[in-house]
Amino acid sequence: MAIIITDEDARRHLDMKECIDAMRVCFQDFADQTAISLPRVRYTIENGDKEKSYYANVHVGAAPSFGLACVRAGTHIIDDNAYDSGRRSMRNPEPVNWTVVILYDIKTSEPVAFMHESHVSGIRVGATTGAAVNEIAREDASILGLLGTGRQSRAHAEAISAVRKIEKIKLFSPNTDHVRNWIHDMQHLDAEIIPVSDARTVVEGSDIVCCATNTTTPVLRGEWLCNGQMVISIVNSDPTATRREVDNETFIRASDIVINDWDSVYSNKQIELIEPLEAGLVKKENVHVLGEIFAGRAQVKSAPDNIIYYKNNTGLAMQFAAAGALIQSKMAEGDNTNRIIPREWLAADQYGIG
Repeated sequence: MAIIITDEDARRHLDMKECIDAMRVCFQDFADQTAISLPRVRYTIENGDKEKSYYANVHVGAAPSFGLACVRAGTHIIDDNAYDSGRRSMRNPEPVNWTVVILYDIKTSEPVAFMHESHVSGIRVGATTGAAVNEIAREDASILGLLGTGRQSRAHAEAISAVRKIEKIKLFSPNTDHVRNWIHDMQHLDAEIIPVSDARTVVEGSDIVCCATNTTTPVLRGEWLCNGQMVISIVNSDPTATRREVDNETFIRASDIVINDWDSVYSNKQIELIEPLEAGLVKKENVHVLGEIFAGRAQVKSAPDNIIYYKNNTGLAMQFAAAGALIQSKMAEGDNTNRIIPREWLAADQYGIG
C-alpha cells in the first residue's frame, strides 16, 4: 500500500532539526559507501515553442539507514529568454510543480509513497547546509549575510538558525517586494532582520555568508570576503546551463572548499569548479567531500585566519529518501489522510503473463 504525501503533509511532519540530523547520517553513509546516490540526469529539448523548452530532472538513490530508496522525476517548461536577465526561470503553463518523488521499501521493493517535491526539496538542501554549518562554522557565528529571498533562502535561514545562535540577518534582493515579504514571513526567527542595499553590504561583517539565489552570473565577489567567514552557495552549472553564484576569486581565497559529491562535479559539468582546478587556481587536495568531514576523515573548521567555502554542489536522491522516511513513518503511525493508492494499481504481474 502506498500513500500520497503532499506538501502540506511535509510541512506538518518534517522538522528542520530532524532533517539536519538525517542529512548528516545519509551523507556520512554516502562517504562510507553504504548509501548510494547517482549523479542527477538533466536535459532540455525543443517543444515547438521558440521561446521555451521542456526540461527534465531525474534523481535515483537509496538511504539504507532509513530503509528507503527513491526516484525523483521532475519536469518543467523553461523560459529561454530569462537567461538574458541572469536568472533561470521555470514557466509551466499552470503555476504548479509536476515533480514527484517515489519512495520504495528496500526490503520488499514495494512503493510506499508518492511524495510532492516542492517543500521537501527546499528543506533537504537547507538542512544539508545546516549540517555543514554545524560541523564547520565558528561556534560564535552570530551574523548571517543572506543573498536571495526565495524558497531556498528561507530554508537556509531556518537551518542555519537551528545550529547557530544567529542574532542578526542582513538580507539583500534586487526585488524590494520580495525582501518585504521575506521579512514579514520570517519574523519567527529569533534574529534582527536588516534589509540592505547591495550584495557587498551583506558580506561585510557577516560570520556566515549564504547565497541562495536563482542567478546564472556571480552575485558574490571574493574580494569582499575576509578571514573568519564561511561562505555558502547553492547554484551550480549543469549540462543544460552554465551558472555561477560566486566568482573565481571566491574559490581562490578559500582555504578549503567543501562539496557534496565529486561525481556530480564532472557528470554535471560544473565548470565553475572544474575550470579553476584545471587552471591550477584551486588545489584538489583542498576540496573536501562533506560526508568525509562528518565521518571524521577530513578536518575542516572555520577560524579567524581562514575562509571556508561550502559549495552545496548538487542535490542527491538519498536526501529525498531520508527526509521522506521521516514523513512516511510519522504518517504511518496514525495520520490517516485517506490518500491511499490500492496495491493492485501498482503491483503488475511479474512475468506479464496474467
